[in-house]
Amino acid sequence: MSRARMTDSPTYEAARPILSVLIPFLRDDPAALLERLNAEAAALGGAVELVVLDDGTGDAALTAALTRQINESRLPVRLITLTANEGRSQGRNRLATAARGRTWLFLDSDMRPDRPDFLQAWLALVQKDDPAVAFGGFSLLQAPTDERFAVHRALAQRSECLPVEVRRLTPEKYVYTSNLLVRRDVFESEAFDPGFSGWGWEDVEWAMRVSRAHPVLHVDIPATHMGLDTVESLMRKYEQSAGNFARVIDKHPDIIATYPSYRAARKIRRLPGRGVLRGLARAWALRDGLPVASRAFALRLYRAALYAEAV
Repeated sequence: MSRARMTDSPTYEAARPILSVLIPFLRDDPAALLERLNAEAAALGGAVELVVLDDGTGDAALTAALTRQINESRLPVRLITLTANEGRSQGRNRLATAARGRTWLFLDSDMRPDRPDFLQAWLALVQKDDPAVAFGGFSLLQAPTDERFAVHRALAQRSECLPVEVRRLTPEKYVYTSNLLVRRDVFESEAFDPGFSGWGWEDVEWAMRVSRAHPVLHVDIPATHMGLDTVESLMRKYEQSAGNFARVIDKHPDIIATYPSYRAARKIRRLPGRGVLRGLARAWALRDGLPVASRAFALRLYRAALYAEAV
């Protein structure tokens, strides 16, 4: 494992947290998120701590700025700075080992709470219901509206930013580590699989495992996903995720068989010209000037064509 340097806020040592908020980042700057969360400090009374993991960014200036911010924080905060990247699954597992609370909230660094009492709402849920697993939801309320992100915005609104009533219909499917509450004992029995590499599916696969033994609760405590991508960036992520998709198929064939992405990939797999289809879908999605809905459809088709090689 990578060497780790710890930086603690003045309030960290004395705090006895109930809830640990676990925030990994790589090259992103989590300062804006930390500032928003710190605004709730007076209402939390030390019951919530933040554990922030720099997963090998290697940016001395960013580390220095975060150190100054943490030294002024009213919330209990620990910053863990790694010298080399460990990856999404292993990084979250490392965060879990540093958490002191009985319940943890995984929160990505590019999220922004949609309500001023975000941490208070999560803490109240923990104290009232003590859920095993709960997902708070995504939104795009504060996300950038640049034209270059329009396709990702359309995709997210269709498949991720869903109301709580819809998410409850297939609870294990709509679980992302960007705003996810997990009780310690649940995570200790089912950690993230370090066999996943690159981008995608490690959180959904984890939820598939957990949902076999524990209820997955969906609640309305949303945060905005600020990190929208261009079409080119999404394509690179999809290309990384094909191997992870194959791993999910191998581990959970009964659940994944119900997913539209799997059914579409199976249909494309039977086509003799699926390579040509993949190329056409790619070109279509990349073409500026076409309607956003059309490009979003082409991007979904491109992803299904990639996944066709894994089914």
